[in-house]
Amino acid sequence: MKVVYCVKAGTHLDLVYQDIAPPSPPGSGEIQVSIAARGIQFSDLVRFAGDYQDNAGYPFVVGGEGGGTVVAVGSGVTDVEPGDKVLVPAGCVEIANVGVKAATRVPDGVDLKVAASFRNNYLTALDGLTRAGLQPGETLLVHGAAGGVGLAAVDVGKLMGASVIGTASSDEKLAVVKQMGADQVINYNNGFREQVKQLTSGLGADVIYDPVGGDVFDESVRSIAPFGRILIVGFTGGRPALAKTNHLLVKDASVIGYTVGGLQRHRPQIARGHMQVLMGWLASGRIHPFISHVLPMADIIEAYQLLVDRKVVGKVIISSSV
Repeated sequence: MKVVYCVKAGTHLDLVYQDIAPPSPPGSGEIQVSIAARGIQFSDLVRFAGDYQDNAGYPFVVGGEGGGTVVAVGSGVTDVEPGDKVLVPAGCVEIANVGVKAATRVPDGVDLKVAASFRNNYLTALDGLTRAGLQPGETLLVHGAAGGVGLAAVDVGKLMGASVIGTASSDEKLAVVKQMGADQVINYNNGFREQVKQLTSGLGADVIYDPVGGDVFDESVRSIAPFGRILIVGFTGGRPALAKTNHLLVKDASVIGYTVGGLQRHRPQIARGHMQVLMGWLASGRIHPFISHVLPMADIIEAYQLLVDRKVVGKVIISSSV
C-alpha cells in the first residue's frame, strides 16, 4: 500500500512517497480503516522542518486527519463495525490501525472529503473560542481568516453569536471570508488596528484569534478591548511573537496559548465532546468547511507547494479518488 513519509528534517520537497506492507489485523481496542481522504495544513510544514513544539522525531507519516471506512475491528470493539464511516487521526496512508477511542463516526450523508477537511481546524476553533469564553454580541477578530483554521473560526464564531471581523492578505481571499459569514473584512497589508478601532467604536475586539503571530500579534495587542482575550493559534507568519505585557496589563487583557494536540493528550474527554458537537453541526448544515483543492496522494509535494505559495483558501484534501 502507498504511504507518504517525512524521513528527515527539511521541507515538503524531501517527502517520500512509497510502498509498504499493509498493517497487521487490528489489535484489542483497535479498528482498521481504509482512508479515503486526508487533510493537510500549514503547521505540517513546521513539523517537517523540525521546528514544531512537540516534534516526535523521524520518520513519521505525513498528515494527521483522515476520513475512511472501517474494514476490520479488533477484540473488545463494540462501538463501530465494518462498513462504518469514521474520522480518525491518520494521514497520508491507505490503511491504518487506530484506537477506537480516537475515532469519530461520520454522520450519514456527509462526504468523507468534507469530514477530513474539518477535524483539526474546527476542533481548534471551537476549543479556542470556548476557552476564551466568547459571548453572543462580542466582537471576534480573526486573523488569517482565509486559511483553514481562520475560516473555521469565522464559521464557529458566527454560530456562537459573535460579530466577526476577518483579516486576510488579498481582496480575493476576503471575498471568501465574507461569503463564509464575516460581518466585516480587512486587508491587513497596510495594518488593521485603526480599522478595528473604527469598527468597534474605539473599543477594540473582545476576542482575537491569531494563527499568524509576529507583527500581526504585536498589532493585535494594541487592538484588544478592555478585558479582551487573545488566542495564540500558531505562527504562520514565521516569527513567534513576544507579548508586550505592559499593554496587556493596562487593558486587563489575557493571552491564551493552546493546541489541539495538547487537548487530545491531556483532556481527551473534552476533545471527544467537542467532536460530537461539531459532527452534529456538520450533519445539520450549521457549519460549512471550505475545500479549495483536491489532489491525489502521488501529488503530495504539489499539494504542500500550494500552501507554501499561499494559494489555498480553506483546506487542501489528499484523496484516494479525485
